[in-house]
Amino acid sequence: MQFRKLGTTGLDVSALCLGCMSFGDPKAGAHPWTLDEAAGRPIFRAAVEAGINFFDTADSYSAGTSERQVGRYLEEFMRRDEAVVATKVYFPEGAGGGEKHPNRQGLSRKAILAGIDNSLTRLRLDYVDLYQIHRWDYGTPIEETMEALHDVVKTGKARYIGASSMFAWQFAKAQQVAKANGWTRFVTMQNHLNLLYREEEREMIPLCLDQGVGLIPWSPLARGRLTRDWEAGTNRSGSDGYATKLYAASEAADRAVVEAVAQVASARGVPRAQIALAWVAGKRGVSAPIIGATKPSHLADAVAALSLNLSGGEVAALEVPYIPHPVVGIE
Repeated sequence: MQFRKLGTTGLDVSALCLGCMSFGDPKAGAHPWTLDEAAGRPIFRAAVEAGINFFDTADSYSAGTSERQVGRYLEEFMRRDEAVVATKVYFPEGAGGGEKHPNRQGLSRKAILAGIDNSLTRLRLDYVDLYQIHRWDYGTPIEETMEALHDVVKTGKARYIGASSMFAWQFAKAQQVAKANGWTRFVTMQNHLNLLYREEEREMIPLCLDQGVGLIPWSPLARGRLTRDWEAGTNRSGSDGYATKLYAASEAADRAVVEAVAQVASARGVPRAQIALAWVAGKRGVSAPIIGATKPSHLADAVAALSLNLSGGEVAALEVPYIPHPVVGIE
């Protein structure tokens, strides 16, 4: 396993981050395709055995059961000082039905301080390594949010803080507010980046490169769309309404990109997943793409992708079909 620094911090993370949305009670929350504790255990163990030390979850995944499972897996398979554990706050535990939860969602001081305590309880940890805001909260002053996150760090409940999908101006504003007040700044950006969605290349990625913020992209395989024939489907794709929200508006253009991935993969003699992930992992500033895995083959392809160096011609072939997309993934 390759290791990289998380942005400009001194923290060493595996070049792959295991996304733990795949783990949780299938009957809880909005993800019926998740693996329960028994089914997920061999996948998590295989990830650890492959050298992965970086794990990302969220309080809202499968109504909090993802954090519970991850906590039990960590106790079983990892030393705490070797694991890098990330979780997120913003959506309420059990999100998915569109219902409102006053004071149990968003980024108010109350929500953040309660959120970290609840996450630590579920994870069975004294601290997380990376505490991230899942989205931008338009209803809370950013000063309130950044001070609360600073207090989470200073009380020892998180080592670093990060952010996820938002507009670049919002991220820049949050960083400046923290700097002006002597508060903890974000060290990572977990943004939406793959061969089907490259809008982050316009503003967010250049901003993060300039400021030394590490990129840990989510959905590097576009919810699996880059790994299979256009007409093929899976159990997850049949029940993943969010994937439709992300990609339905650009299907005509995306098909050409999927076909380009298939051509490069065929010429290389490797699975398509390896090509698509190698493209993301090779982007400047990327510390670790966040991969989802529900089968051993998913992990094998992800690890193999780290050793796959795409040529300039291959990168061009993959990128040429792309056309501008509507901005998605930002609430």
